[in-house]
Amino acid sequence: MKQLLVFVLLVTMLCWFMFAPVYKHVVIVRQAVLQKEVDYLLEIGANGRHGYIDSLMIQESRARMEERGFMPGDLIYTVETTTGIGGTNASTPVWRGAGLRLKLTYPYHRLFVIDQLVGITVPAETDRMGASGMKMSEYVP
Repeated sequence: MKQLLVFVLLVTMLCWFMFAPVYKHVVIVRQAVLQKEVDYLLEIGANGRHGYIDSLMIQESRARMEERGFMPGDLIYTVETTTGIGGTNASTPVWRGAGLRLKLTYPYHRLFVIDQLVGITVPAETDRMGASGMKMSEYVP
């Protein structure tokens, strides 16, 4: 019985050592894709033509993120400005000099189950990875 237990523990540790780097890279790549999308939306939204990030831009972003393997319904976009204006309405764009801030979050989706089996503390089910950024608007009417 002891030999069976030792075998199971050894196999578990071996699997963890072999696969831990793989799914850690998944987290790193997801984080990088989130940050790249935030930077792209801020570049488009804060340019001289727009001054806002509206629901159509967010919908297109969800489609791009779905192509990269994300579940679009799990993405949460938060758009804010330094002036307190919403930043999502095309009829009231953010004027030049005001900051347009975007935060994009996504859940971890049980990526750390193997770590939990080994005894490492993992993020809670409700925790989310995220990316954020701010760009000064260049919109001038």
